[in-house]
Amino acid sequence: MPGPSDIDRTPLHAEMETARADLAALLAAATPAELRRRSNGTRWTNEQLLFHMVFGYMVVRTLLPLMRLVGRLPRRVGTVFAAALDLAARPFHVVNYLGSCAAALVFNRRRMQGQMDRVIASLHRSLDRRPDGELLSGMPFPVRWDPFFRPWMSLQDVYHYATQHYAFHRAQLSFDLPPPPDRHA
Repeated sequence: MPGPSDIDRTPLHAEMETARADLAALLAAATPAELRRRSNGTRWTNEQLLFHMVFGYMVVRTLLPLMRLVGRLPRRVGTVFAAALDLAARPFHVVNYLGSCAAALVFNRRRMQGQMDRVIASLHRSLDRRPDGELLSGMPFPVRWDPFFRPWMSLQDVYHYATQHYAFHRAQLSFDLPPPPDRHA
């Protein structure tokens, strides 16, 4: 059972809930034709981009055990690992693009919200279980993989990353968007 905490997890929980509610509003607002339309500034359709926004949270869930492992290794190992991943940035971007195209066929407008709900619930539980020291620990990251990756990120930064990723791509959707939910309401 976690002890007393000095790190306020409330903002991270709130931003995940805001994104979860926002996705529901976006899926309710978009027509099938709008979901098939190309997004702004990407090669994805709006539906594929919406899945990619959910995928950011799925990535965080996948990164958690990796961060636990690499974060315990000597920093030099993490730096070499991140540099090796950066060398593979070009194939990563191809797989990232094609993967979201394919995954949106499965996690389409009818299944996407359920996936988001499950992932966010998992991240809430995970965040609450993490001791403060673990949230402050981190590892080097491949900065060429994502504009929100920094050379070194704490676990707390990674939980926040998914929401930054979500908000960035939300602005690329090409249909009449409902306003984002007020995080402070």
